[in-house]
Amino acid sequence: MFSIRTKPDPQRYSFDGLGSTQYPNLMLRGAGDLDNWTLERYRGQWEGYQALKTALAMEPAALIAEMKVSDIRGRGGAGFRTGLKWSFMPKDTPERKFTRYLVCNGDEGEPGTFKDRAILEYNPHQLIEGMIIAGWAMQCKTGFIYLRGEFGWLSHKLEVALQQARDAGLLGRNILGTGWDFEIVTYRGAGAYICGEETALLNSLEGRRGEPRVKPPFPAQAGAFGQPTTVNNVETLAAVPAILRMGGANYAKLGTPGNTGTRIFSLSGHVKRPGLYELPLGLPLDFIVNDLAGGSSTGRPIKAIIPGGSSAPMLDAKDFDCPMDFDSVKGRGSMAGSGGIIVMDDSTCMVKVVERLIHFYAHESCGQCTPCREGCNWMEMILHRIENGQGRAEDLALLASLPPRINMRTLCPLGDAACGPVESAMQKFGAEFEYHIAHKQCMCGAPAGV
Repeated sequence: MFSIRTKPDPQRYSFDGLGSTQYPNLMLRGAGDLDNWTLERYRGQWEGYQALKTALAMEPAALIAEMKVSDIRGRGGAGFRTGLKWSFMPKDTPERKFTRYLVCNGDEGEPGTFKDRAILEYNPHQLIEGMIIAGWAMQCKTGFIYLRGEFGWLSHKLEVALQQARDAGLLGRNILGTGWDFEIVTYRGAGAYICGEETALLNSLEGRRGEPRVKPPFPAQAGAFGQPTTVNNVETLAAVPAILRMGGANYAKLGTPGNTGTRIFSLSGHVKRPGLYELPLGLPLDFIVNDLAGGSSTGRPIKAIIPGGSSAPMLDAKDFDCPMDFDSVKGRGSMAGSGGIIVMDDSTCMVKVVERLIHFYAHESCGQCTPCREGCNWMEMILHRIENGQGRAEDLALLASLPPRINMRTLCPLGDAACGPVESAMQKFGAEFEYHIAHKQCMCGAPAGV
């Protein structure tokens, strides 16, 4: 079981003057309380659906403008500005009436990331409210929640929460007497990581193979069932009610300019207090890992950190001063991604880590693009050979030659994601790869392959 931590010690950090007693938990409120998920609790304790009433009193264009003022960026990994994304949804004209769809991406399959499942489990009504507000802003009639195939127990809980909202007149026909209809349908995938990519998700939603599409056209022009579609992450949509309650300008005061609001960091690995931390963007990595999570759980020095889920290139101890926001992490040669922070101490064999990661990406490649299909398998084969004491001197050059042949040469970022760990590990921990080949065992003391 993971723990859920939403407030740091106010004596250790002040959030630029906002002490933790003043700082709102926007998405993980009540998390850890197994009874928190009901409509009664959400409305009675957390101002549930008050933001929806505010939204329905606004013109859709004004609502999108408020999202732009908040400057929230998508929490699924790409960090694209949500208000701008919503504005891409085409409007009806005398010549054409559109059927518009909203899709919530709940296919959380990135290793090291476990934030969306917590929202779905402990706070589903905030997601539902966020989707209804987004549906009004873009004038959609139907929303889909696409769930990772393994989230069976969450699917059942979500269906109950949706029915609670329908029974209360908050979802379905004539929402709150406005005459506007909006329905939400859940859909479970089949456990394919590739369906976290939005166009592969849309293919799966339509009953097709979960393979990425050629773009353009982009989903805003031709998405689900050939109609204009906006795809947002669970955490992004769950933040929408909080933005409406606070106001976009106040929300933008949290975090840093260009990286506003809070996000949920999934912290795992060699730390004393792993778990979920909802924090303003821009806090230094050192504070999150050492102050909040208690530092190394083994007492050994920390050697490597993956800052944004398994696809993010690795950082090392020299990057502890890095602010955890989209732009700063990118400036260090990595990416904030899904917010999954994986911490590794100096007993960790980096060759073994990368071999395991590449095994995942090789297995999860849909096989549609040759560079990804063949390149991931080649990287796995070479890394397996090195890790198991069969490495050859020429393997390092061969391994280094593969990422440039994969990066930016595929329909989706899965191939790029596989290259990030390989390139960063070889750059920062190249001596371990060389030692494996020269001595047929791990530099960290364990026999190769163990």
